[in-house]
Amino acid sequence: MKKELLSLNPMSRRSFAEHVAKATLGVTLLPHLATAADKQAAAASLPGFGKAKAVIWLQMIGGMSHIDTLDPKEGDSKGPSDPITTKAGYQLSGFMPKLAADHSEKLAIIRSMTSKTGVHASGQYLMRTAYEQRGTIKHPTIGAWAQQLLGPSSKTLPSSVCVNRNPQHGNGFFSAAFSPLPIHDPEAGLQYASFDTDQQIMEKRFALLNKVDASFRAKFHDTNLKAYTDFYDDTLQLLSSEDLGAFKLTDESDSDREAYGRNKFGQGCMLARRLVERGVRFVEVASGGWDMHNDIDDAMDEHGTELDTGLAALLADLEKRDLLKSTLVVLCSEFGRGPKINSRNGRDHHPKVFSTLLAGGPIKGGTIYGSSDKSGSTVADKQTSIQDFHSTVGHALGLNVDEIVMSPSNRPFTVGDKGKVIAEVLAS
Repeated sequence: MKKELLSLNPMSRRSFAEHVAKATLGVTLLPHLATAADKQAAAASLPGFGKAKAVIWLQMIGGMSHIDTLDPKEGDSKGPSDPITTKAGYQLSGFMPKLAADHSEKLAIIRSMTSKTGVHASGQYLMRTAYEQRGTIKHPTIGAWAQQLLGPSSKTLPSSVCVNRNPQHGNGFFSAAFSPLPIHDPEAGLQYASFDTDQQIMEKRFALLNKVDASFRAKFHDTNLKAYTDFYDDTLQLLSSEDLGAFKLTDESDSDREAYGRNKFGQGCMLARRLVERGVRFVEVASGGWDMHNDIDDAMDEHGTELDTGLAALLADLEKRDLLKSTLVVLCSEFGRGPKINSRNGRDHHPKVFSTLLAGGPIKGGTIYGSSDKSGSTVADKQTSIQDFHSTVGHALGLNVDEIVMSPSNRPFTVGDKGKVIAEVLAS
């Protein structure tokens, strides 16, 4: 056995070690001297704790330019559009007219985000997990943390859904059952979401499959095997449930769908609203095309318009349905883009300072937290880490961000990797 293990390549040996650790150790909470009630009280002492029952996480893939969206500048750094002064008194980019006109008083914008990671894959991993990417461990997203600490959010629907991308960042070191359900195209909805034969026959097939697998499961007590068994049960329950209709955008009127924008991001935002309305706790909607090294004017005209239209419609729809006060909307990207327009009329990667946005749930609307300098190149005030950002989102969702969880490799982890909750963006 030892000879066979040593013959594996390093990544295979590492995977084998992770598999054994997960199967034998599991994931546990680290005992503390303080009681659970004490820790809960400490967390609740800050404003906004647990006011959000769901999170819609809008991830702009490629590095969204803060200067051309949430933190416009004048002078040499100025982008291709003129800034708009909002009703709340601050400015947004000219590419954000709907947000500026109708929703500025709902938004909290953090203009002092910073990171040391200027590479796309690593930056996206960090923004989704609050941890730097490592070859030896995978870290969970907020959706998986919430499922671990709060339990499932629905009896039939998944607790996490990922729209417009493969969920390579999901359950992390938690059970495979915590992986987000992928929806690659919101127009298509949930693929293969119907039985190919009579339901009773399908139930008999599942029962037979479980019977065939029973002896194997009895011999090998593995948490991942149980997770996949639970997956079959959950799938059968979902396919038999009326909640399956949550994935069908065709149930929405043409006018409502047009309001979100007839593109994958806009329709993804509408799908996210439908899902949180029915009990899904965490929905990520991804939007690509933000790596604007070239022709940022044309690129922002397309993607900026999609973002402004989709986010404005989402906020309006959530408010109309009385869901905004219980749904935290997050807008983020892996880093920003530089203040200097390059020779190709674009902007290059810039992790030193960038912006994020929060709305809904316990967020104090009309808030600008922190600032960049005059050119938008460095943090000028209230430096904010990605860990702080995650801790704030987790706190709003009712997660004790100081709670230590031991991974299968017996290492301690927390929501937000010991970041600080930004109380100034939270309403009391």
